Amino acid sequence: MIKHLRKLFMAMIATTIVLTGCSSAKKQKDTKEQDLLTEIQSKGEITVAMEGTWAPWTYHNSDNKLVGYDVEVALLIAEKLGVKVKFVEGEWDGLLAGLDSGRFDIMVNGVGMTKERQEKYDFSEPYAYNRTAVIVNKDNDDIKKMKDLAGKHTANTISSTYAEIAEKFKAEVTGVDDLNQTFALLLNGRIDATLNAEVTFYDYLKSRPDANIKIATLSDDVEQVAIPMRKGETTKSLREAINKALQEVSEAGELTKLSEKYFGIDISVNK
Repeated sequence: MIKHLRKLFMAMIATTIVLTGCSSAKKQKDTKEQDLLTEIQSKGEITVAMEGTWAPWTYHNSDNKLVGYDVEVALLIAEKLGVKVKFVEGEWDGLLAGLDSGRFDIMVNGVGMTKERQEKYDFSEPYAYNRTAVIVNKDNDDIKKMKDLAGKHTANTISSTYAEIAEKFKAEVTGVDDLNQTFALLLNGRIDATLNAEVTFYDYLKSRPDANIKIATLSDDVEQVAIPMRKGETTKSLREAINKALQEVSEAGELTKLSEKYFGIDISVNK
């Protein structure tokens, strides 16, 4: 009997130690996860994902240097956080997957806030606003309204806001890797239209004024552009710091200057 009680007592102690250890490990893990901002500031670097092929948001200039509105926005945020930026370029879907896996801290790439994305990611406050343009060849008069996209062939990066809008209006969407492929398909007559930011259309025309394209129609809705990051308590402090940084650079007029520099208009405010 005494031997049995002794075994029972020892088992209870062992269980208590295990549970205490698990609880302690979980607490340490949670503390680490909740302190992503401190982790970034400790290493002195924030990893920012972007495509690098979508002018004037993120692209390479004639010297092959990564530039664009979002590049400079990311640099301003990093300056406010007191860290440097590590830019990582890739295709759209890969960037979102990188956010999920923790390879990237944030994604700064003209990302529109949709209900579906907000369910999966946490977003900063909006830092840009734009309307969606339906872009067609100049001789195409079949599309005059958004509903005319039904049954038409369009092209966009899969899972992008623009692909989702095209599908919403029952267009058949061809997946592409970047903007250049999209316009190549359009100019070659292999698709009827493509959807993109209104400002992207005008930026494209700046370097190709003779391009045989036009805007067939514009969306009524104004898209809110913000910065996505992993969802939950793990990024709460980082999200708050980014919002503060965006507010400060906006109030200082820096976002307006960048907007006018890259777009010719101020897209940092919802007019």
